[in-house]
Amino acid sequence: MDYGVSNLRIFCTLLFPLLILLQALPASPTAQINSNSILVALLDSHYTELAELVEKAMLLQKLEETVANHNITIFAPTNEALDRNLHPDFKRFLLEPANLHSLQTLILFHIIPTQIGSQTQTLARHVTTLSNQNLHLAANLTAVDHARVTRPDAMTRPDGVIHAIDRLLLPRAVEDDFNRRRSLRSISAVKPEGAPEVDPRTHRLKKPPPPAPPGSPPALPIYDAMAPGPSLAPAPAPGPGGPRHHFNGERQVRDFIQTLLHYGGYNEMADILVNLTSLATEMGRLVSEGYVLTVLAPNDEAMAKLATEQLSEPGAPEQIMYYHIIPEYQTEESMYNAVRRFGKVRYDTLRLPHKVVAQEADGSVKFGLGDGSAYLFDPDIYTDGRISVQGIDGVLFPMEEEAERVKPVTRTGQPAAKVVKHRRGKLLETACWMLGTFGQHSRFASCQ
Repeated sequence: MDYGVSNLRIFCTLLFPLLILLQALPASPTAQINSNSILVALLDSHYTELAELVEKAMLLQKLEETVANHNITIFAPTNEALDRNLHPDFKRFLLEPANLHSLQTLILFHIIPTQIGSQTQTLARHVTTLSNQNLHLAANLTAVDHARVTRPDAMTRPDGVIHAIDRLLLPRAVEDDFNRRRSLRSISAVKPEGAPEVDPRTHRLKKPPPPAPPGSPPALPIYDAMAPGPSLAPAPAPGPGGPRHHFNGERQVRDFIQTLLHYGGYNEMADILVNLTSLATEMGRLVSEGYVLTVLAPNDEAMAKLATEQLSEPGAPEQIMYYHIIPEYQTEESMYNAVRRFGKVRYDTLRLPHKVVAQEADGSVKFGLGDGSAYLFDPDIYTDGRISVQGIDGVLFPMEEEAERVKPVTRTGQPAAKVVKHRRGKLLETACWMLGTFGQHSRFASCQ
């Protein structure tokens, strides 16, 4: 019995100092956050977009622990900067649950575990952020990396300071994660496949054709994808810039029309593409499906020579413009090298079955023949790898239409009658030769 009482006394003797030691320990770091903290100022400020991203990233507890041990500096992009820099696709990528680490890295890249005010930052230097990456601070805190500090010391609290910047700071690691996601390298889902087809003649499985590499042109010719009617082209080839990772043809067509307007001297061509025809929409769809185009754009002086009735007829502007679009990607250098090597080159146009003839003339490239020819006047106005725009100083017409537009006239001013010469067969040729031998061929009109 005495032995048990002795052990109890020893246990109480050891427990009492332990309780005193626990009471003397400081409280948890989160207990030191008060209403005057820089984090409370950030959440209650007008930086609502950044505060929302901090909450989405679930970083409040980590930042509270950091503030409890260090003073911090926050470079906060304004709401206007986030609306301008956060592309909808990039924002959707950041808010996906699988990309939480990228969002946390992006937020921590804007926070430094040291309080740096505009008065203390006098020399340029590099600092380490909470994401363990470096930021370059300019002298007098006028800029941080590529962002300009618009409002230094926008909010100052005992445990930190907030500086307003005019753009989002993007770490390289987050950019690489987004690019890998855009290039489909991180997707491991199994693509659905249709049931195998059986050849009815051999009763064997049909082997599917090998998959086309990303960015390759469609297998069908461009004329099968043109309006009217639904498109007969295969699925668009994978490429950068557009929805579902295809070529964004609408944006590229819009860019080259804007380039024509800024270049000057091609306002009539841009007006026809935008207002008089649906050609811009069709060109955008063709480029989205993987095709390439070269546009021979007549300048304003050439378009002014067109008669009003030539553009007023339904479908006339489209037919004229179709003759100026080549379903190939050609630049001034490639066309000039071709005509230097081969003399005359006939390029297919979107107006079947007519071709446009190119040849060398005066150190440049001349399109067309006779009076309806045009010279390459402004080379390489727009070249982006999918659409090439070459300025010319005339409006081109197919050779048949050119012959009809310039008809021979008689002395009275009336168009000369067209003489139709019928083709004679072999039997008729032999008969006329025999009659000519006897001098009787003049009696038959067919032999004259």
